[in-house]
Amino acid sequence: MAQINKPSEHFNTKLYTGNGASGSTQAITGVGFQPDLVWIKSRTTSARHVLQDVIRGTGDHKLSSNEAQYEGFDENDWAGGYISSFDNDGFTANGGTSNASMVNNSGTNYASWNWLANGSTASNTDGSITSTVSANTTSGFSIVSYAGSSSNITVGHGLGVTPKMIIFKNRTSSSSWTVYHESLGNGHRLVLNNTNAKESTNQFSFGTSPTSSVFALGGGYGDVNTSGANYIAYCFAEIKGFSKFGSYKGNGNTDGTFVYTGFKPAFVMVKNTTNITDWWMKDSKRPGYNQVNDLLYPNLSNAEEHGGDIDIVSNGFKVRTTATNTNENGNIIIYMAFAEAPLVGTNGVTAKAR
Repeated sequence: MAQINKPSEHFNTKLYTGNGASGSTQAITGVGFQPDLVWIKSRTTSARHVLQDVIRGTGDHKLSSNEAQYEGFDENDWAGGYISSFDNDGFTANGGTSNASMVNNSGTNYASWNWLANGSTASNTDGSITSTVSANTTSGFSIVSYAGSSSNITVGHGLGVTPKMIIFKNRTSSSSWTVYHESLGNGHRLVLNNTNAKESTNQFSFGTSPTSSVFALGGGYGDVNTSGANYIAYCFAEIKGFSKFGSYKGNGNTDGTFVYTGFKPAFVMVKNTTNITDWWMKDSKRPGYNQVNDLLYPNLSNAEEHGGDIDIVSNGFKVRTTATNTNENGNIIIYMAFAEAPLVGTNGVTAKAR
């Protein structure tokens, strides 16, 4: 597989400030590509996360990582939805009424995280059921839509390599976000919208791990596979120099664990799997870099806070806090990370090495 020399062509963080109230829109440019998954969070105010993607579409198709609600919940009063279009160099954010603060409230600061899939969708018949897929095999990211069943199923993901992490959401009814992470194995899951430690589960088809073509799901589980429900899954494979999905053990010291990724991270999300803690999201664009001490919580609507420093360097990240979320002594913390610059490539590297 070819090396990705410019990671920002596949993943990019874009910060912006809202410009309006009801009836207004704002074209957010500078992403560098037409995104297929956009994840937005207000930094200034307490507001839900907003996730929209190319398969589910724009308008009233919002999901929020901090709640179990179904797709489009509480949007009846907002014609046009949250993101009105995916554009060549970004997306268009709507102003609105009671929910304007989520994506385009005047004077509110926002972070958006943007992933490139395929720009279009295709039917995939690799599994026991047909799925709809938008896959970027270069960067190891795909968006998968499928219908649930009361029986065990396999679902084609379109990556051609085995995903290391998959995030599932029931679109039809209120149900928790389920996270598969290779470091936990197929007998455990995490829940994106709560603080729980890892949970034992048979949702991943009674201990069947994903393959290079499909993931397997147990039947009758509302969070990932039940009859009459529609689902979305975000699948991530590991690409050398671009993405890394792994785990580390906390040491409870401000001279914390160093995590080698093989690139300078642009984005890091972590979760302590041993203890009851919040998820953390950090990126290299928000103030506090470097050390990165501005954080948002995928499982909470909270505004941006300071704390839990990590040091982003040219080949990974160094934990510099005793916080339970990222460095509780002896606890296992999983992470997902995407590159700003590869350790070896044509871009050069600006961060210091450890």
